Amino acid sequence: MRILHTADWHLGRTLHGESLQSAQEAFADHLVEVVEAERIDAVLVAGDVYDRAIPPVEAVELLGDTLARLTARTRVVLTSGNHDSAIRLGFGSGMYRDRLSVRTRVAEVGAPVTVPDADGHDGLVVYPVPYLDPDGTRQELGAVDRTHAAVVGAAMGRIAEDRARFDPAVPVVVLAHEFVGTGETSDSERDIRVGGIDSVPSAVFRDVDPSYVALGHLHRAQRTGDPERDPLIRYAGSPLAFSFSEADHVKSSVVVDFDGMVPAVRTIATPVPRRLVRVRGTLAELESSAWDGDRDAWAEVVVTDPVRTPDMMARARACFPHLLTFAHLPADRVTDGPSRVTAAVDPLEVLTEFVADAGGRDATEDEEQVLRETYEEVQKAMAVA
Repeated sequence: MRILHTADWHLGRTLHGESLQSAQEAFADHLVEVVEAERIDAVLVAGDVYDRAIPPVEAVELLGDTLARLTARTRVVLTSGNHDSAIRLGFGSGMYRDRLSVRTRVAEVGAPVTVPDADGHDGLVVYPVPYLDPDGTRQELGAVDRTHAAVVGAAMGRIAEDRARFDPAVPVVVLAHEFVGTGETSDSERDIRVGGIDSVPSAVFRDVDPSYVALGHLHRAQRTGDPERDPLIRYAGSPLAFSFSEADHVKSSVVVDFDGMVPAVRTIATPVPRRLVRVRGTLAELESSAWDGDRDAWAEVVVTDPVRTPDMMARARACFPHLLTFAHLPADRVTDGPSRVTAAVDPLEVLTEFVADAGGRDATEDEEQVLRETYEEVQKAMAVA
């Protein structure tokens, strides 16, 4: 049996205002090509299919088209993540047949999807587990407390009980969307902490003893858990980079072959629409040949010149036409961060700090006078309003 593990498509997402629609369409084409070339028996999608609960129309259309193309070639098992609306994503799933299984309801946890082998027998058993928010699922699952570990543990209890009815020689996969173990995070993942805790211990899967745990949520492709004691637990990672913290990620999908109960894993790189690069230096350094190989990348630029000039951002954009974020942080200015306006802080102090930070020098007496007069005018206007 051969499966393709993928997750975190985040259809409808943008990158600092830049549309990723064409890149996501290219990824869909890539998925179909991999399914055909690798003769995949089932595609497993571990949640966060959409980027938000109410996705844009073009994202819904892309998902519909992608699932139609995939199910014309293989089986698809899909579950919901914390970005998805479980109800919207799962609409109509009761009418799906055979090649498409969408599992988003807590009531379905513990109900398997079986993938037949070439002889029509059970070749693989998949247990889909949607994202389990502790507050919304604790009571239905009978969890012992209000934590991610408790609700996922209760879900694994259901699965362990159901698994006993299958031939122990048939491999089992748990498909879930959670933060498990101590995996490496990225800036683009939504915080799912409840009570200050967001992760689930990898030991929670041991009673089920699956051959493979196919996870979604973390955007870096990686293995997690204890390799000596836990089953093989992997994050597929997102197919595209969704933040500059992912600039060094190698995006991929996971091909898993089962020789009996033992999985063999390899990755297939996904298409890169445009590289991401983090640039830091003076304007002179940015304009030098040192960055010539990165001119066409999506760029996060930090300029370190001591004084901010009026044309600074324009010159940075001339160096990097696909600049998405820009900041001026003088290399010789180390502060504890800007002051904030509170009852104990004079707003004029904040304004003069801003002038010093942006201009690389303290405000002159004339500039302080202009700031003071402007502030007083604003106060008068607010009093009248």
